[in-house]
Amino acid sequence: MNIYLIRHGRQNSKLCNVDVELSEEGREQAELTGKRLKNYGIEAVYSSNLLRAVETADIINQYLEKPRFYDDRLREAEFGAMTGLENAVLKERFKDFLEKRATMTEDIPYPGGGENSEMVFQRAKEALDEIAKLDYDNVCIVTHGGLIRALLTGLAGAPPAKWLTFGRQLENCSITEILYDEEMGTYHIERVNDYAHFENEDRLLRKHFGNGFFSQNSEVNDGK
Repeated sequence: MNIYLIRHGRQNSKLCNVDVELSEEGREQAELTGKRLKNYGIEAVYSSNLLRAVETADIINQYLEKPRFYDDRLREAEFGAMTGLENAVLKERFKDFLEKRATMTEDIPYPGGGENSEMVFQRAKEALDEIAKLDYDNVCIVTHGGLIRALLTGLAGAPPAKWLTFGRQLENCSITEILYDEEMGTYHIERVNDYAHFENEDRLLRKHFGNGFFSQNSEVNDGK
């Protein structure tokens, strides 16, 4: 089975991991992704139950017209006490956490009851295993940047703390492809962060909106 993981389109809020709909750019990203996936032989479309993933998947499915499913195990990582805060507040209030996290030496959870990479991987892998055993050749899963990173880290057998290694700029509506070998029961990472469908639309790339957790002057919230 070919499993196409799609990061949701850009959301319409700069607050940390709030459950909101897509921005105008996000809807455009989803449209371009749907047009590209039309020729991929997709047989089912899954998404997390967060609005930005739901809307992205629904727009994509306008081009695919395939069975549609939702799974809350495909949600973004739980940001705990950081949820709903502005970037300026996050940088000040959680400065020590962000600096330690960026070193990628320990798989620390988001403060205030949040998840870490291993926790996200375990629930995502459970959902992935169930989907992989279904009678499909090609499926699309619209999910989130943190979950994609955690899943790739776990599938690769890398230390959970290294999850930020995957995709410094994990683009909204990028395609990450995983092959599940039914005979061997193994997963294989075929491609990561493919956004060739935006090659003529540079304005839709994340460099114009913020760079996630990686630089002092970038936006902290990578859930957009």
